[in-house]
Amino acid sequence: MSKEARGKRKENVGVVISNKMEKTVTVRVTRKMRHPKYGKVIERAQKFYAHDEERAAQIGQTVRIVETRPISKLKRWHVVEVL
Repeated sequence: MSKEARGKRKENVGVVISNKMEKTVTVRVTRKMRHPKYGKVIERAQKFYAHDEERAAQIGQTVRIVETRPISKLKRWHVVEVL
């Protein structure tokens, strides 16, 4: 099955905050949003576990991750490239 046939996958860009696991990196994805009541722009962060087969990503690097099938209990993302 080709990549186009699988449909559009979710993509995120974030910073690697941990690479101590085998073939897994922890990626922090931040987004800016307006506070619903006060209107101030605030940052919200979310943490994702991503599969990194080549172990290429190091702490502090920016990576692009894409949603994939469940690989383990918490891993549902895959590192596409190190930016």
